[in-house]
Amino acid sequence: MDLALLRTFVTVHRAGSFTRAAALLGLSQPAVTSQIRTLERQLGRPLFLRQARGVTPTTIGDELAHKAAPHLDALVEIAESGLEEDSSLRTLHLAGPPEFTAERALPALTELTGEDGQGFALRASFGTAEETLEGLAAGHHDLAISTARPRGALLSATALCDEEHVLVAAPGWAGRIGSGTVRRNGPSALEQVPVVEVHESLPFVARYWASVFDSRPVAPGTVVVPDLRAVLACATAGAGLAVLPRYLCAGALKRGEVVALHEPAVPPLRTYFLVVRTGTLAMPHIARAHEWLEQAATDWC
Repeated sequence: MDLALLRTFVTVHRAGSFTRAAALLGLSQPAVTSQIRTLERQLGRPLFLRQARGVTPTTIGDELAHKAAPHLDALVEIAESGLEEDSSLRTLHLAGPPEFTAERALPALTELTGEDGQGFALRASFGTAEETLEGLAAGHHDLAISTARPRGALLSATALCDEEHVLVAAPGWAGRIGSGTVRRNGPSALEQVPVVEVHESLPFVARYWASVFDSRPVAPGTVVVPDLRAVLACATAGAGLAVLPRYLCAGALKRGEVVALHEPAVPPLRTYFLVVRTGTLAMPHIARAHEWLEQAATDWC
């Protein structure tokens, strides 16, 4: 059986789409369709059921993928390991949210670059969870950090770490509200405080209010900036309250530039996932970066 046909088949099985598989393989969609039909003729059985949006594997298709995929991944690993000595051939393309990627992931991964590192170049791009996962699925990235767990067989996710969210404001606002007022009166104590957020929908504040107060925020966003580091800077300057990851505002809290307005018994958490296309951990540079980030994350939690 032609290994090229099996490789195309496994890629379609994981992608759930001829179009997406074609993009990942660098082939035209008709070429992918032709290869799958050839394989189906050789086996005498249909491997996929065509649907309006993509394809789903038949029982035979699932069985063949289960048997073939590990061996194809092993062949890729053998081929890729032969290139590992030439670091100029390896570039890791990383995507993730701007703040976490900049503050956590990139400083950790830069230890694996350069002459004294493990020998790969690094390229990073920022985006929302939806954007990074779509880019990863399309083959634009090798590794993605996401706050959403992907669905389907094309992408594989590993829980990386949890971040705690903290309700903060500049000391002046805390003085106006009064110590313990939020604990006693709940969100009503905060109704007159301006809100600093990353989007008009108030994603961080709304999630905090729902988790801690079982309610919705009343005040609209007074300052909206699409970067949590800018949100922290505005909150520090006295623009209003903000909900921020503790890792991002820990230094400002320690220096007294902002203070926590509330310390719930169970603080809201958000999980980050490390995501790859299924099978690509056979590539040494991706596997090394994945393992390195997992190890680094033990100190982030």
